[in-house]
Amino acid sequence: MMINPSLIAVRGAGDLATGVIVRLMRCGYRVIALETACPSVIRRTVALAEAVPEGRCAVEGVTGLLVADPAEALRASADGLVAVLVDPELSSLGQLRPAALVDAIIAKRNCGTDIGLAPVVIGLGPGFEAGVDVHAVVETNRGHDLGRVFLEGQAAPDTGVPGVIAGYGKERVIRAPCAGTVEPLLEIGDLVAAGAPLARLRGVTEAVVSAPFAGIVRGMIRPGFLAPAGFKIADVDPRCERDNCFTVSDKARAIAGGVLEALLAFGIRP
Repeated sequence: MMINPSLIAVRGAGDLATGVIVRLMRCGYRVIALETACPSVIRRTVALAEAVPEGRCAVEGVTGLLVADPAEALRASADGLVAVLVDPELSSLGQLRPAALVDAIIAKRNCGTDIGLAPVVIGLGPGFEAGVDVHAVVETNRGHDLGRVFLEGQAAPDTGVPGVIAGYGKERVIRAPCAGTVEPLLEIGDLVAAGAPLARLRGVTEAVVSAPFAGIVRGMIRPGFLAPAGFKIADVDPRCERDNCFTVSDKARAIAGGVLEALLAFGIRP
């Protein structure tokens, strides 16, 4: 079966995946994103996954369009759009026939991606071994190796601790103290004082989560999301730079550079 030579399938359309997609689109590739029916993205203003509930969204001038099936996805990608297809099981790959598959869901484990799914398969972060279940792995851990491409071996193991920004690490990530439906009390881009309420959870019990320090709301999960206890629901940034809430992050850009390097190394060109 003929391969679509410049078509890249990206598994996931969260903020890091979107950074990859934006760079690939600007380099002339065609991209189709494969998402879940209920994305759990918190950095929604920079995630093309928002096309699933909204139908259409844009990040840095790159537009994502929700499509119903692989045929519509191919038409949308030919028109210069990022087709966003609900297909968490990757069942559409046989019809899409991409030149490469990038697993960008950042699950910290392999959720079914296999080296035989496309001519080139790239995994982001821990959970993949280059040469075994993917052709290449891109480092996602902040630090000296961020964005590095591995053609053998694995990325650094999951530390379970978010990278430190302006002196704050795990405190930046707000998690649900109990299971419940999320009712945001602030919007992405809003300034927040230390101790101010961020969101309410309504379930068997009701709880309000508050900002651990002063900053800006950089991420907030979609209203009405049913979050289990301990689930990541918001992100506070101490730098208070509002533009950062609406542009691809430095981390995402570094990872995107690694993906582009890997594609070119394997001869996948726009």
